[in-house]
Amino acid sequence: MALSQERSACLGLWVLLLLGAGMEEVVEGCSCHPAHPQQLFCSAEIVIRAKISGEKIVSPSNSSSPYMKMIQYEIKMIKMFKGFDKAKDIQYVYTPVFSSLCGVKLDSNNKAGYLLSGSMWSDGRISIGQCDLVESWDNLSVSQKKNLNYRYQMGCECRINTCYTVPCASTGENECLWTDWLLDNSLNGEQARQYACIRRSDTTCSWYRGGPPPEKDFLDLADP
Repeated sequence: MALSQERSACLGLWVLLLLGAGMEEVVEGCSCHPAHPQQLFCSAEIVIRAKISGEKIVSPSNSSSPYMKMIQYEIKMIKMFKGFDKAKDIQYVYTPVFSSLCGVKLDSNNKAGYLLSGSMWSDGRISIGQCDLVESWDNLSVSQKKNLNYRYQMGCECRINTCYTVPCASTGENECLWTDWLLDNSLNGEQARQYACIRRSDTTCSWYRGGPPPEKDFLDLADP
């Protein structure tokens, strides 16, 4: 996949087993590579909208380590955006208990709605973490919700290049420059919330916005 190298990933070595001392120690926290929501969508195996209906702590049967414990969230799936070939119905998602291991805390008391993305383990369980696309559904923009249906998928062969400093130049026609950090000093700016990078009929890639363009200078392609 063209965007696999851009996937926001947990970079640290999570748990160091000090077998000789009979101890276990977390040696590095969670670190995620900055990624546009579309990049997280494209790199995920599963993307769904769901409500959280319950949670409990579970541990592997062969380990007593607190660092191996997971939060099992019981969910009610509302809609699947990606992963039709991997799962038909999802009842649970799993995340590490500790935030230092990239675990995420979701609200299970108010049956809150979330956008959840993650990967599937070999045993069929779905894993989510801080480096995945995990967001309260109510916090998503209208454009982001629309982009989940098909626009993000249309651009999964495109490359999104994050601009941190100027000059920031494109290295190919299949690339969109993500300039939120330069313009807004934020990774949740206008491009992240309103745009999708899609492949056009001439095989080039450009930002697409469904709606009137903002007063920014990064617009490539407007809604026809």
